[in-house]
Amino acid sequence: MNNEPIYNVIGIGIGPFNLGLAALSHPIPELKTLFLDQRDGFDWHPGLMIDHVTLQTPFLCDCVSMADPTNPLSLLNYLKITGRLYQFFIRENFFVPRKEYNRYCQWVIEQLPQCRFSTQVVDIHYEDGLYHVSTVNTQTKEKTVFRTERLVLGTGTQPHIPSFIPKDDQRILHTSSYLYRKEELLSKGSKIAVIGSGQSAAEVFYDLLQSRDIKTELGWYSRPDRFFPMEYSKLTLELTSPDYVEYFYNRNPEAKKTILSKQQSQFKGINYDLINDIYDFIYDLTIDNADPNLKIIPNSQLNTVDNSRDNLINLEFTQLEQEIPYEQEADYLILGTGYRYHEPAFLENIQDRIKRDANGLFDVNRNYSIDHNGGEIYVLHAEVHTHSYISTDLGMAAYRNSSIINDILGREHYHIEKKIAFQDFDVEKYAQISTAQI
Repeated sequence: MNNEPIYNVIGIGIGPFNLGLAALSHPIPELKTLFLDQRDGFDWHPGLMIDHVTLQTPFLCDCVSMADPTNPLSLLNYLKITGRLYQFFIRENFFVPRKEYNRYCQWVIEQLPQCRFSTQVVDIHYEDGLYHVSTVNTQTKEKTVFRTERLVLGTGTQPHIPSFIPKDDQRILHTSSYLYRKEELLSKGSKIAVIGSGQSAAEVFYDLLQSRDIKTELGWYSRPDRFFPMEYSKLTLELTSPDYVEYFYNRNPEAKKTILSKQQSQFKGINYDLINDIYDFIYDLTIDNADPNLKIIPNSQLNTVDNSRDNLINLEFTQLEQEIPYEQEADYLILGTGYRYHEPAFLENIQDRIKRDANGLFDVNRNYSIDHNGGEIYVLHAEVHTHSYISTDLGMAAYRNSSIINDILGREHYHIEKKIAFQDFDVEKYAQISTAQI
């Protein structure tokens, strides 16, 4: 006999997004929730927890504030309780150190008994109107089945390594594991190559730039024609708004693809200040015409990685504008090649309940559900193709979580703003006025 209660919601994966959902659902008595994660505890991108690195979104983008600024699980309340609020005030910086955000999330979890770690979901099946979630405790190996009316999938993304890159070579690593290998890189590396045009690649490059022996050659190679900054102008930031979600969702699939292809600089570039810090540090290195022992080459597509030699890896590039192939050598290769969503294997036995588009992707409803009934299985961070890059943004997480909670409750518990942008993305209302005037 199963002594576990029937839950209204089970969230799978406890990253920042599902943690926010847990925090916002916590004060609602009629919602019985459970959140599961196979890891032993919360630790957000530990391999990139570089000193002095901050979030790219302001401190209000915590678990709760954008939905409920009075919630006791806010970052400001955490700072008050831990005696750091005045220091934070004097610091006068909207952007929280990544280490502090990580500790804040760990504090939130300490307040939420419905968050359980060391619990791996191995299977889900649907029976008698409920989802039966089969789990294994990763430490004790105890098996438990939980029953729930609804699921929220928050398993996140995984480090992406292109298929042509050799596997199982300790000289090749993803930026996500950088700090675990930093000491080795600095002590053994004589030629280190960093690949990538985004924030993670830039952070790793800058950290190595400051930490290495000048005798260590450091290279940075990027496919785009420049190392471009994330666009943070205020009118552009209105693309992270409820207005824009609504506008984007109502475009056809081909239009959405085109729009996403044009928005790289808003979501996939490098922090503007970091680019300047890198330049300034290199400038200082070259005082008295000293050789900085660097190679920084944009417009470079990595085609082949030959690791057949024991001492050096051969990298074959093409300079895209010149169409010139060239080669470089490295004894360590660091890949800033991003992250991809991988559909969890435990969904196999409920595939018949999930909607798909023509490409086999989740056909995500406006309310973030993917089931045919439109209110049983919700996704977080798996809906870029339907809801835009906003899906990856911490600043819009509380909006999405509020929407899901309201949808589950069938009423507006959290007030959701619908129109906040000064600009109009959709001009249909003006077209209707023009037609009426004819």
